[in-house]
Amino acid sequence: MLGLHHLGTLELPGGTVEAEESFEDAVVRELAEETGLVARTEDVVLLGSLVDHVAGVLRVTVGAVVHTWQGQPTTQPDESVGDWEWYPLDQLPDGLFVCSAQILTAWRPDLPIDHPSAYFTAFASAK
Repeated sequence: MLGLHHLGTLELPGGTVEAEESFEDAVVRELAEETGLVARTEDVVLLGSLVDHVAGVLRVTVGAVVHTWQGQPTTQPDESVGDWEWYPLDQLPDGLFVCSAQILTAWRPDLPIDHPSAYFTAFASAK
């Protein structure tokens, strides 16, 4: 599932981790805030972390897969990403946000997505 950012890129749901929040809790919260989908932390599998440098900024991205959810994705008021659509993995569109492209290929290295390199460290629980 990808959404259209107001700047024109297609992105996976995501956001920032709040203070005293686990990565799994952040995934569930951000998924609900951005898409309206409801998930449980026990249905989240953390993949690992990506580290890259963009415009002089060190960026760390944690990827996750949500196996079960309830609802249908809808554009949420006051969110910068919306117009959510499901795409088959063999028909992913061009114009992916770099972090989304990096996470997708960390999860599925066979996907033919071109993007700048990043350093990926898999979490032990993702194996």
